[in-house]
Amino acid sequence: MPMDEQPIARSYLALLFVAGLILGGLISSYITVQQIHEFESEIEQIKSQISQIWGSQQILCQNVTVYQNGTVLSEIYEKVKDSVVLVSVSRKDGTTAKGSGFIYNFTNQIVVITNYHVIHDATSLSVTFSDGEGYGAKVLGKDPYADLAVLSFAQEVPREKLKPLLVVNSSTLKVGDPVIAIGNPYGLVGSMTTGLVSGLGRTITEEYTGGFAIANIIQTSAPINPGNSGGPLLNIEGNVVGITTSIISDSQGLGFAIPSNTLLREIYALVTTGEYHGHAYLGIKGSDLSYEVAQNMKLPITYGWLVQEVVKNGPSDGKLRPNDVIVALNGTKIRNGDDLASYLEEKTLPGKTLKITVYRKVGNTWNIENILVILGERPPPPI
Repeated sequence: MPMDEQPIARSYLALLFVAGLILGGLISSYITVQQIHEFESEIEQIKSQISQIWGSQQILCQNVTVYQNGTVLSEIYEKVKDSVVLVSVSRKDGTTAKGSGFIYNFTNQIVVITNYHVIHDATSLSVTFSDGEGYGAKVLGKDPYADLAVLSFAQEVPREKLKPLLVVNSSTLKVGDPVIAIGNPYGLVGSMTTGLVSGLGRTITEEYTGGFAIANIIQTSAPINPGNSGGPLLNIEGNVVGITTSIISDSQGLGFAIPSNTLLREIYALVTTGEYHGHAYLGIKGSDLSYEVAQNMKLPITYGWLVQEVVKNGPSDGKLRPNDVIVALNGTKIRNGDDLASYLEEKTLPGKTLKITVYRKVGNTWNIENILVILGERPPPPI
């Protein structure tokens, strides 16, 4: 190659090398850009998936929040508020009282349900609706042993004002179920509180029952105060599962309600005859068996109901004995007095034969025996 052509060749090769570097850089940049675009696309897909998941979570949270914020509860309140009434009472001793009640349709006869202790010893009664209009009322039926009373209107009431509530079976209730109480605590008309079923099958006594237990009571954490008595305890569907009745003084979160099953069982007799005579009577007195008492008596069990007294000439006279321990009724286990009273109230009637399983001491041995007792009817309350 001629000498003057060598620089040209070297320059040409240098240009080719530089061009290769530039082309390689461009190709590398292109690949990098493509990878970046692919990464960005993947990131957008991930964002989209996260957004969908988050959106689902938001929807779930909104459903829960709607209930917690009271949207559903407010709808229930609007549906039932016109069915809850204020019951005003004047008594023989000159005092007055206020309670609650609710409208109920018994076979096309409109009545008001309330507590017996609200209308006890009343000389005059009135029922006031949520719009402030009041009407005279009278007692149609009452049962102190269940703290129930049924009122009828003493004058004509416009049909459009009578909005009965639906009363449903309370035996489906479970501890933990949400419940709603509506009534007139301290005269604050139409007040609503919420809580849970915190106990079932309780027993309470009131001064009008002569020491007899009001059985199968619902315990609730829904705040109940004086004036709530007789108002409805509702389930989350807005149907009546109980009638609020009492509280324990100085307690927090301890309210009680008569179960709706008691009302459904008694309503026919209360409306048609004015009384209910279906409370079975054993004619015994006693207490829950404690661990300490069981140990002292050398019993082989630590549960049951200890018979301490048998009423002379009562249904159990000559059949049950003091120190018998009742552990079952018709084969159903009895743990304590709550179980005993609730079973008698819900599962038996006067005149029926009851099989009572007891632990009875014979000599130095505790034997299991089955005793048959024909149930009587509770004596009239001491009022």
